[in-house]
Amino acid sequence: MKIILKQDISNLGHKNDVLDVKTGYAVNYLIPKGYAQKASESAIKMLEETKRQQAHKEAKIREQAEELATKLKDVKLTLGAKTSTSGKIFGSITNIQIAEELQKLGYEVDKRKITFDSVKEVGTYKAKINLHREISTEIEFEVVSE
Repeated sequence: MKIILKQDISNLGHKNDVLDVKTGYAVNYLIPKGYAQKASESAIKMLEETKRQQAHKEAKIREQAEELATKLKDVKLTLGAKTSTSGKIFGSITNIQIAEELQKLGYEVDKRKITFDSVKEVGTYKAKINLHREISTEIEFEVVSE
């Protein structure tokens, strides 16, 4: 069944993508939850018109994301955490903490766009920040004992 996504869905697609999914998945989950709509001829024509209108807006957003990516390449964060004597962290480091540290430095990054492997010990790690559909950057962060 052909559908049009109304919002980004991880492991499926981005907003306004026309996809072919199994009928049960579309009818029982995506459409009732409001994540997608059936791709009829009129819906596809409306989608094409919407895409045409949003093309220049998308270019500006992409340009801003590229600027932010170049600025973030040189950023290195230091996060403090309570640790044991052997260097293991009590609790964990979260994407919220990284987003707050970036905000203190003047960079507005959504916490949901920051991903990294779990941090269990003191050391230096990398976090991936997805700024745009095709633009992402990595920042280094160091976890130190408080």
